[in-house]
This record gives sequence, structure tokens and C-alpha cells, in this order.
Amino acid sequence: MGLSLSHLLLVLITVLLVFGAGRLPSIMKDLAKGLKSFKEGLKEDEKKTHLLTKPSNPENEL
Repeated sequence: MGLSLSHLLLVLITVLLVFGAGRLPSIMKDLAKGLKSFKEGLKEDEKKTHLLTKPSNPENEL
């Protein structure tokens, strides 16, 4: 189930009415910063998990 063009336009118009055209760019910039921070946190967590599960000496695994 996807969103059609009419649904997307309705959401855009609603957002513009609620927040106004002046505040919308700052809201989008804050949202983008939050997503970037979230992705960096996920990458950092994956690195920590990989380091914890990685064997210290691969030759001992044989």
C-alpha cells in the first residue's frame, strides 16, 4: 500500500498550514541533522559490535 500523489499533496498542504512556509526550512534542516546523527550512531554501534564479536586471533579458529 503506497501513497498516491493526491495523498502526498494533502500532507504537504496540511504541513504548510500548520507550520507555515517560513518555519518549514528550519524544521527540515533540524530533521536532516537528526537523521544524520541517528545514522552516525548506528554506524558507531555496528563498529563496536563488530569489534566485540571479532576473534582476536583468526589462526586459533582453525
